[in-house]
Amino acid sequence: MAHPTPAPAPVKDNPIKVSTASMIGTAVESYDFFIYGTAAAAYFGTAFFHAENAFVGVLASFATLAIGFLFRPLGGYLAGHFGDRIGRKTILIWALSIMGVATFLIGVLPTYASVGVLAPILLIVLRAVQGIGYGAEWGGAVLMAVEHAPLRRRGFFGAVPQIGIPAGLLLANGSFLLSAALFEGDWVWRVPFLFSIVMVAIGLWIRLGIHESPDFEQMKAAGEIHKRPAVQVIKQDWRVILRIIGLRLAETGGYYITTSFALSYVVLAGVSDKQYVLYGTLVGSALGLGTHLAYGALSDRIGRRNVFLIGSIFTILFGIPMFLLINTGAVIMIIVAVTLSLILSHDPIFAVEGSWFSEQFDRNVRSSGISLGYNGASVIAGLLPFIATALYGWIGWIGPAVLLSALGIVSTLCALTARETAPIKTGQLSRPDGRQAELLRR
Repeated sequence: MAHPTPAPAPVKDNPIKVSTASMIGTAVESYDFFIYGTAAAAYFGTAFFHAENAFVGVLASFATLAIGFLFRPLGGYLAGHFGDRIGRKTILIWALSIMGVATFLIGVLPTYASVGVLAPILLIVLRAVQGIGYGAEWGGAVLMAVEHAPLRRRGFFGAVPQIGIPAGLLLANGSFLLSAALFEGDWVWRVPFLFSIVMVAIGLWIRLGIHESPDFEQMKAAGEIHKRPAVQVIKQDWRVILRIIGLRLAETGGYYITTSFALSYVVLAGVSDKQYVLYGTLVGSALGLGTHLAYGALSDRIGRRNVFLIGSIFTILFGIPMFLLINTGAVIMIIVAVTLSLILSHDPIFAVEGSWFSEQFDRNVRSSGISLGYNGASVIAGLLPFIATALYGWIGWIGPAVLLSALGIVSTLCALTARETAPIKTGQLSRPDGRQAELLRR
């Protein structure tokens, strides 16, 4: 009697290779998304909205910035659903392709001076497509890294894709500084968008060379795939999803107040040149290439929550001091303010999100769970530069400063109520094989 052939074990790529591939793809996606933030703060107010008042122009361009964030949950829902249904890798390919096309097309859009009101309409449509593509990116990239990683080093390898964010921001701001030095007029903002097509091609080539997540292959072989994983995770883990949204506010909200809002604030307030904020962002992003990895590794030793609290508590304390430093108008003080906000507020939080959020869900709904929570926070975060600008117009710099601290308070409270998942803290590493029965399905 013939015995059925057992299913082959899923291929598990070297975690360094997978996490690096995820990081490079995330860097490309982040570059595409972040050049919009810089362009919205510095160029789009006049190019697309024909606003004679600079303050009104900034508000209008930040409103279109928010459109991308509003559509990120849709991208997260679709990516989470299909990531749990057909695989993490496939979704990453589609996400990068969608983002690349939308970004390139923004680079060739006609301005208000050429086609009138059609210009901002087309910009809004493409920004929405960008939001869908970016919303689909993060969950798959993180899971590919975490699910290929050894249990005891998930924090470190989960942080590797995260450095794609500062790398993308570094590339985005660097491209604008270089473009401003080489070109004039609309070409200053067009060239960074057009150049993205080259980076997308490189990212796709790299991602096509890695295997699917072993956790996904195992759950597919075991018949654990849900027909509607996103619906399932909302039913069973909605509290966790809401907590993740709260956890992200200090990180993502603080990030855009520190970068996009600060870029326009120094000009509106007559404090300094916007280039100084770009310099600070470049310094903080460059340091972030190392700090994310350090914080991720530290979370494998002292726990995800403890590292997270470093960042969220610093956010509470640094809201007013950051703006006091910026208000000096001195280039070194502005660079220090932006850099400290990035490496001590943003980076400790963001470094542990990949591993900590992933470990909150069972593997057959994990893509949906982390994507919904991560992108749900983006709906609020996308509005924060607009809100910060409005607060500044109402009560001055103290408004956005207090807003930043308030975001830190919300995230700190959420962290104190979230369960710790680092194996060193939960006892999972005490077993000889480093696993518990529960991990066979997680």
